[in-house]
Amino acid sequence: MDRKMANRKLIRLSQLKNKLATENLEEINWVTFGVIVKKVTPQSANNGRTFSIWRLNDLRDLNECVSLFLFGEVHKEHWKTDQGTV
Repeated sequence: MDRKMANRKLIRLSQLKNKLATENLEEINWVTFGVIVKKVTPQSANNGRTFSIWRLNDLRDLNECVSLFLFGEVHKEHWKTDQGTV
C-alpha cells in the first residue's frame, strides 16, 4: 500500500466537498476510498444504454455520501459488485 500511495494525497470522501471548494484537485495526485453503502437498480439512459448509481461513504460521517455513476464498460464490468464492498 505504501508503494501505491507514494506521491499521492489521501482525501477522505467526507472531506471531498470541502476540498473541491478550497483546492484545485486537478493539479494534485490524489486518491480516495469508499464503501458502497447503497446501489440503485441499473437504469436506462435516454440513449438506451444501461448505467448504475452507487452511493459511497468513508464511514466517518454517514451523512456525507458521494454518488458514483457507472457507464459503458465500467458499468458492464462492475454492476454486480456487492453493497458493502470497498
